[in-house]
Amino acid sequence: MDISNYFPVWDQLTEKEQTNLSASCSSRSISKGTILHSGSGDCIGLLVVRTGRLRAFLSSEDGREVTLYRLYPRDICLFSASCIMQNIQFDIFIEAEQDTDLWVIPSGTYKKIMDGSAVLANYTNQIMASRFSEVMWLIEQIMWKSMDRRLASFLLEESSAEDSPVLKITHEKIAAHLGTAREVVTRMLRYFQREGYVRLSRGTVEITDPAALGVLDA
Repeated sequence: MDISNYFPVWDQLTEKEQTNLSASCSSRSISKGTILHSGSGDCIGLLVVRTGRLRAFLSSEDGREVTLYRLYPRDICLFSASCIMQNIQFDIFIEAEQDTDLWVIPSGTYKKIMDGSAVLANYTNQIMASRFSEVMWLIEQIMWKSMDRRLASFLLEESSAEDSPVLKITHEKIAAHLGTAREVVTRMLRYFQREGYVRLSRGTVEITDPAALGVLDA
């Protein structure tokens, strides 16, 4: 599939706009763990996910991370082209959570087309609004939801994404997703294990009672 299959508004663009987008984009294959974008000064272009999964996260000065949202096939990452957006005052990092194939659209090309296309500008604003909603949801979770409920929610979401009750993930990685310390995650997972919700082994968390985790997450 070419880039046209990844833009819902493609048919509403002019032939010239379609040609410019198609001609400018390039295909890249990214290995798991690669940091594709490391702050507002890094402007590699828009990333359009073909296969795999990306993670957008914030990182504090002491190295603590919190996942803002994930990007799945057909999702578009705008913050990797932050130089085309005004008033971005924070640094977002983009990491490949899995081996990922994607399209890269140069920032300058996209901005030039967007400036002349109300259709593309509106679509871009819709993506921004969607991401903003996800970030606001995360803030609500951090402020008002207890850690046991947040951890239960994350484990169930991860199990759904991987289509498996066995999660090959470290306590440190879970802590990075949730924006907390590894020790907090370890303590909570051990409690979950005592209650029979999960089974722990090195580098693995197996969900043994998803219904109980679902009650916590409710």
